[in-house]
Amino acid sequence: MKKELKLYDVPRINSIQEMVLNSAKSFGPKLALEDLNDTPINKITFRELQENILKFGSALKELGLKERAHIAVIGENRVQWAIAFLTSMSFNYVAVPIDKNLTKNEIQNIIHESDAEAIIFSGSYSSMMAEGRNFLKALKYYICMDETGEDKEFYKMADLIRNAKPIHTENLPVINPDDLAEIIFTSGSLGRAKGVMLSQKNLSANLMDMVSMVKIDNHDRFLSVLPMHHTYECTCGMLCPLYTGASVHFARSLKTVVDDLQKVKATILLGVPLLYDKMFKRVMKGIRDDKVKSVIVPPLVKLTNLFSLVGLKDVKKKIFHELHEKFGGSVRLFIAGGAAPDPLVAKGLREFGFGFIQGYGLTETSPILALNRTDAFKDDAAGLPLPHVQIKINNPDEKGRGEIWTKAPNVMLGYYKNEKATENTFESGWLKTGDIGFIDEDGFLHINGRMKNVIISKSGKNVFPEEIEDILNRSPFILECLVLGEEDPKQGEIISAQIVVDAEAFIELAENNQIQINEELLQSTIAGEVEKANKQLASHKQIKKFTIRENEFEKTTTQKIKRFLVKNDN
Repeated sequence: MKKELKLYDVPRINSIQEMVLNSAKSFGPKLALEDLNDTPINKITFRELQENILKFGSALKELGLKERAHIAVIGENRVQWAIAFLTSMSFNYVAVPIDKNLTKNEIQNIIHESDAEAIIFSGSYSSMMAEGRNFLKALKYYICMDETGEDKEFYKMADLIRNAKPIHTENLPVINPDDLAEIIFTSGSLGRAKGVMLSQKNLSANLMDMVSMVKIDNHDRFLSVLPMHHTYECTCGMLCPLYTGASVHFARSLKTVVDDLQKVKATILLGVPLLYDKMFKRVMKGIRDDKVKSVIVPPLVKLTNLFSLVGLKDVKKKIFHELHEKFGGSVRLFIAGGAAPDPLVAKGLREFGFGFIQGYGLTETSPILALNRTDAFKDDAAGLPLPHVQIKINNPDEKGRGEIWTKAPNVMLGYYKNEKATENTFESGWLKTGDIGFIDEDGFLHINGRMKNVIISKSGKNVFPEEIEDILNRSPFILECLVLGEEDPKQGEIISAQIVVDAEAFIELAENNQIQINEELLQSTIAGEVEKANKQLASHKQIKKFTIRENEFEKTTTQKIKRFLVKNDN
């Protein structure tokens, strides 16, 4: 039976421009953004953020950039990235965030495809930009975030801001919330780049919906680790805190996450499942390796679970304070997105007193469609649909599973200059997500996997490789894996797995047992792990063959394996 859940009151906004102005008024002297690396503009309050935006926008106008011009942004997470993005939104430009990990070819292709007239970039891209001048003819303005001796003809972002005359907020351009506001390219390959078009209304609607479901306020401190060009980090990890008066602290790197959590005493961390898997494995290993903790922690978890059931919420934090201190002592919420987290990791972290929720969405939906709440969650579910999001399962099978379709104010305008792809993605006003899932009796959305990854077993049943991969990845000996359908001359299509072993686990195994690591040890250990996984799977889902890979899989910026590169890699 679905229970009615209370929604939090949130400020109404129609545009990101309005959000910037409201937050400056409401939270003026409070810290808004901070770089933990040394940068030209590395710490600003909400009022200073507005001043920087007003000055930078004024400078861009002075340079000759007209309203609706497209401005590309590329660089690591930092205050200047946020200023560049928010200035585009506030001055009626179109932002084009570019993935900093793409190849030079792909970056140049996106600049070309997006019709960008200006690019704002960090110093590490200056030689690429100097080179691009020869053939990126539409690109007129090159603005560097850093001081580099590379090219004297680049504009310096800090100088432009310092020397500009700020305009008054009343003279800001009028924003039409339904107009194109940003283009996010989901791939950079020549001829394959697809640009998702989002409006300020899309982003504003998503912010209001999210914050009405999960309590975030001006006491929160976010540590930002995921790449900002990605909609998940941009909307949830940067716009969302600025909307609520929270602060954003940009981590030095992925390797320094734990130190950075301690430094800023972060209350909220947005991550991908891989980050939490590694954290949880490390925590559990620390407990197993400590003779005293390995004995006392499991009963303490059970005991504190009972306290939690009767409403004593803070007991876990007190009992496991040593672990909480490792993460800075203030973390109240881990949020997972980008892929489905392992329910056992979510449950495990929660049992140590950390809040843990996950959401689901797409770049095409700004991005969130469904979200678990701290007061209503299921660890094996993507979450409850946001208040203004409609979700339906198209053409469900006997188990209620089918393609997830959605209608919502945060659904994209379409793909940039690609009517055919836009037409193929919409039907009767519904966006077809390409994901297969079902809605349970409590209204929670569950994801089974991507339509294009489904394997049809010999018995004609659908097999979702993601479900099998989740089970395999729980093994300490498996770093990552990919499950595929493979044609076998005798048996037809069989389930096969490509596995990357975890070196750390094998070294520990070898040292503890005084044995040599060789091919035989790898094969026999992984065969045992595959057998364990098969015991948890119905016969038509069982793995019939596995191969051990030398190298890790190539991944996207949210650490999803690029499956399309692996299909024929057996």
